[in-house]
Amino acid sequence: MRPLLLLTSAVVLVDTLFFAALTPLLPHYADSLGLGKTGAGVLAAAYPAGTFVGAIPSGIVAARVGAKPTVMVGLSLVGVCTILFGIAEQAWQLDLARFAQGVASSFSWTGALAWLVASAPPDRRGRLIGNAFAAAVVGALFGPVIGGIASVAGIGWTFGAVAIASFGLVAWAAATPGEPHQEPQGVSYLVDALRDPRMLFGSWFVVLPALLFGTLSVLAPLRFDALGFGSVAIGAVFLCAAAGEAVNNVQLGKLSDRHGPVAPLLGGLVASTALAALLPWPANRFVLGVVVIAAAIAFGTFFTPGMTLVSNLAEERGLRFGWSFALLNIAWAPGQAAGAAAGGALAHATSDAVPYLALAGICALTLAVLWRSRASTGSTTRLAPASSGSSSRITGGA
Repeated sequence: MRPLLLLTSAVVLVDTLFFAALTPLLPHYADSLGLGKTGAGVLAAAYPAGTFVGAIPSGIVAARVGAKPTVMVGLSLVGVCTILFGIAEQAWQLDLARFAQGVASSFSWTGALAWLVASAPPDRRGRLIGNAFAAAVVGALFGPVIGGIASVAGIGWTFGAVAIASFGLVAWAAATPGEPHQEPQGVSYLVDALRDPRMLFGSWFVVLPALLFGTLSVLAPLRFDALGFGSVAIGAVFLCAAAGEAVNNVQLGKLSDRHGPVAPLLGGLVASTALAALLPWPANRFVLGVVVIAAAIAFGTFFTPGMTLVSNLAEERGLRFGWSFALLNIAWAPGQAAGAAAGGALAHATSDAVPYLALAGICALTLAVLWRSRASTGSTTRLAPASSGSSSRITGGA
């Protein structure tokens, strides 16, 4: 398992490097291209919009030809799109390159995580997902640093180096033995799984942090810029935030394996409600930095237990893991895109307080629903009543 875990971790790390590198560069693009908060939100939303478009195709490829070819296709496209973003000079070119990279990343993420989880013992699944996601957070950790370096050394050269790393991973994946052959599954298997309310509610814990991070990734850098922080300082704040997230996700994976996913989800909801409500108010850049770091750690609490929950439900239904992680891409992408685009547009039309307080309200409502569901079922793993057919396994499963 260790070699495959290392490969999966490297795949998601490199992919997230490019995604997170935009954060400290966003004020630069907003100023030089005259984007404003709305245009900056569109640029930030282009990546998750591409991920959403690529989610179903990535699931089809993974379910029909396997996880390994899916990873190789995704990584190859990630490298090409990273180069294109580095040499883009106009807003529409940046938007298009980010969109295409989002499509590519849906293939690399779906394939890599499906490959890992299909090979994992069920009692270690949460830990392995937590470790892999911690690597993704390390990518988010160094992504802003890469963006800060790009602002000094040159965007084209910096993103070119990231692209070379992506192409190197293609060779690594090609040399790694693939998963055992499984019978292909069509889209109907995914459609049937979506009729299970537990799958939908579990997926919400991927949508929610995407909404939170999407809004934070647009409003926080612009607010730091207004308070006097440059690209390097903004990168440093998000570096500290991602370091905390990485450590947190490793522990969350262990906790999810031992006690189920509900306990960390409840804690994350309480913290996220409070911190989302606090984010609009600091007028000092250093105080804001502390709040942003704490908020990012709280928002990141949902991913590992949410992914563990969905993968466990997918196995219960006999759904191939390629489909389950395609479903997570479908869940994450509109949340990230809506948080970035709608959060930026709403803040531009009103103030930063409006989207942040709206998100705090959504977290509080989710907390109430989860607490009520937990109390009514008396279980730490079950989040919603199963549909009438949800307990039956589907033939041709993982």
